[in-house]
Amino acid sequence: MKQNNVDPEYIIFFDGICNLCNGFIDFVIKRDKAKKIFYSSLQSDISNKYINCANTQTNSSYTTIYLYKNGKVHDKSTAILMILKELSFGYRTLAGFFLLLPKVLRDSIYNFIARNRYRFFGKRDSCRLPNPEEKDQFL
Repeated sequence: MKQNNVDPEYIIFFDGICNLCNGFIDFVIKRDKAKKIFYSSLQSDISNKYINCANTQTNSSYTTIYLYKNGKVHDKSTAILMILKELSFGYRTLAGFFLLLPKVLRDSIYNFIARNRYRFFGKRDSCRLPNPEEKDQFL
């Protein structure tokens, strides 16, 4: 795991025991060829440092993904779409289209999935551990 004091430009904070969230992280890792995105579970101490410093409310059990980008924290559907914008052209285009939709509509869909994520996709007994190739991307 990354131990230096570099402040990463992009950090995804995710529910470390959620199978859907872990699947999304695997999806992003495979497509982040530049390795510019870093990762941390919401259950870690470091997530509090970044999310609380950005004055973001974390009391919603429906927020399972946050994106820290350039000092600002995005949550829910906006976080997902901003992450996709950092990937290849096709994902940027798709994200750009969905960002045109009203946030209230996007977040309603997000909240439904987040509320039912364990029932639909299951959960792990413990947080995800990165493999040796991924460990430098995890905080």
